[in-house]
Amino acid sequence: MAYPQHLSAGEIEEFGREMDAIRNEVMDSRGDRDRQYILGVIRWQRSMALGGRIAMMLSLIVSPWGLLPVANWAAFLLLLLGGAVLLGLAKILENMEIGHNVMHAQWDWMRDPNIQSNTWEWDNVCPSDQWKHSHNVVHHTWTNVLGRDPDVGYGVLRVSDLQPWHRKYLLNPVINFILMMLFQWGVALHDLEMDKVMAGERRYDDIRPKLRRVGWKVWRQLRKDYLLWPLLASAFTLPVTLVLGLPVLSIAWAAFLTVAAGNFVANGIRNVWSNMIIFCGHFPAGVHHFLPEDVEGETRAQWYLRQLLGSCNIEGGKVFHILSGNLSHQIEHHLFPDVPSNRYPEMAPRVRALADRYGLPYNTGSFTRQFGSTTLRIWGFSLPGAAAAR
Repeated sequence: MAYPQHLSAGEIEEFGREMDAIRNEVMDSRGDRDRQYILGVIRWQRSMALGGRIAMMLSLIVSPWGLLPVANWAAFLLLLLGGAVLLGLAKILENMEIGHNVMHAQWDWMRDPNIQSNTWEWDNVCPSDQWKHSHNVVHHTWTNVLGRDPDVGYGVLRVSDLQPWHRKYLLNPVINFILMMLFQWGVALHDLEMDKVMAGERRYDDIRPKLRRVGWKVWRQLRKDYLLWPLLASAFTLPVTLVLGLPVLSIAWAAFLTVAAGNFVANGIRNVWSNMIIFCGHFPAGVHHFLPEDVEGETRAQWYLRQLLGSCNIEGGKVFHILSGNLSHQIEHHLFPDVPSNRYPEMAPRVRALADRYGLPYNTGSFTRQFGSTTLRIWGFSLPGAAAAR
């Protein structure tokens, strides 16, 4: 492995033993406060989702095509957009602090049948079993190893000088924006490795079973957000339109489209935020990438070292960390992916102190700094000759 030259093999192994000690101490101390934390987050998430959907329903009463003779545009927009934002935040919580971490088996120790990694299906068009393979197994094993970690550019972006430049990378800024807006759809395709299918390295028949499962999950999500909830909104208007003699079909259709639009905005909020947090944890300046030969014969201690060098943190307050799924502590997450996420803030100072003692970089910065650095790097790597630290 290409590790920092100032460390001997013995020092790296001692570094690994100290990392193990931090992990074991936290894992041994799991208990009721952790249980209450995740149960509380789930209650908040479900309350926010329900509140957001109720607010969008109530917006129909004061909408220009709604149930009152005089429309109130301000109240309508406040309820509709406020509901969409609240639902978007609920989707962020479900995907990042709950779903992602549950699927990492962080909460399996509770033996709660409703919060188990092998049964949780998250609010996302990507099936959870495919996410666990592409993310937990592949990405966390081969973090930032070119050719083995599909998260290095996701098959469409150039994010490292170890990736040979091709003309297609001139579209880096455009593709980066598309990935941000359609993030959950990119996640759904991730485990299919469509780039290899298009390059002829895999056959379409090889991915057909996975593609069918993606189709099942896409239908489940679209049905919920763009059919069932909008239909419920239409039904909500029905009694009043019948009593007052209002045009039933036109108001029902307007209600359907209004709630569907609100759900679309909520999904967009989740997509943009998830993309920004995840990219800021993997692509800012100073992040290291590796070649397959660098990790041949890699020990656990060297794996710890690679996770430290290949991950980046984002500084912020408690609410920010929760809304990021504690992936603002990306370094700690990559070092200890099965440790409950609420423990990362208390582990971070210890990990940083250990890195400092061994003369190793600990890549952290404000959200503005990490996002700006990530964006500039992605734009810069669209051009030939761009270089950065491995």
